[in-house]
Amino acid sequence: MTTRRITQLIKAQPVREGAGVTVHRTIGTPALRHLDPFLMLDHFSSDDPDDYIAGFPDHPHRGFVTLTYMLNGHMLHQDSMGNRGDLRSGGAQWMKAASGVIHSEMPQQTDGLMRGFQLWINLPAREKMSDPAYQEFAPDAIPNVEHDGARIRVLCGNYRDVRGPIDDPNTHALYLDVALESEGRFVQALDPDLNAFVYVFEGSATLADTALPQHSLAVLGAGSELQVIAGKDGARFILVAGRPLREPIVQYGPFVMTTREEIEQAFADFRDNRLVRAKAHWISGA
Repeated sequence: MTTRRITQLIKAQPVREGAGVTVHRTIGTPALRHLDPFLMLDHFSSDDPDDYIAGFPDHPHRGFVTLTYMLNGHMLHQDSMGNRGDLRSGGAQWMKAASGVIHSEMPQQTDGLMRGFQLWINLPAREKMSDPAYQEFAPDAIPNVEHDGARIRVLCGNYRDVRGPIDDPNTHALYLDVALESEGRFVQALDPDLNAFVYVFEGSATLADTALPQHSLAVLGAGSELQVIAGKDGARFILVAGRPLREPIVQYGPFVMTTREEIEQAFADFRDNRLVRAKAHWISGA
């Protein structure tokens, strides 16, 4: 087994989104525009309602998938497919924007906390104009595994023969939420063909003798195995991996296509109210 090492370490950058919400972004910044097939990673975390009370009002997407994972708090969701959801602590949401979705996301505190992640996953060119789709996964739908002192939640992919409920057939994504006790160790085999990263959001850790500070993302190099050792205060991190699509990526705001002409078409469709095929099913209001 060849151990994966860190090729790039990126500190999360604060970015204002929605109606003035601050998120902490790693993928999708000047330091790392994309990590094929991943387009963006936002970590939202605050105990101050003023940081996010305005939320993310109606906004469009086309050409990719959003995967939202709530750690604490909850998120009210509405979209142009007619879906209404309340994503709770420990739950996840998978939304295939594809040809077009307009949705709103309104974060709420639980016990004074609101934390989570949103990951954008690219769609292959052949699926960018396919029908949109939506799935929501309750906290108890996401399996928990305890092994050698580690606690792992399996959102996507497989860990020790336990499979997560979310499947992305285009990228074969792996998405694990891993909690380690003080100086605990986590070892995971990884397909060498997958691009992968680790993001530490509690405590600190070491990966292949390189320190992983809190709120930092480590891009992993080639290899077939990952080893993470927690610091004295323990660590909690997400491990995400996916098969690259190796297609052109042209992104402008909420649209991700393969050519500039397709981006211009997306803006024209949104402007002329053609972005969403089922516009009549849009549910407005709280």
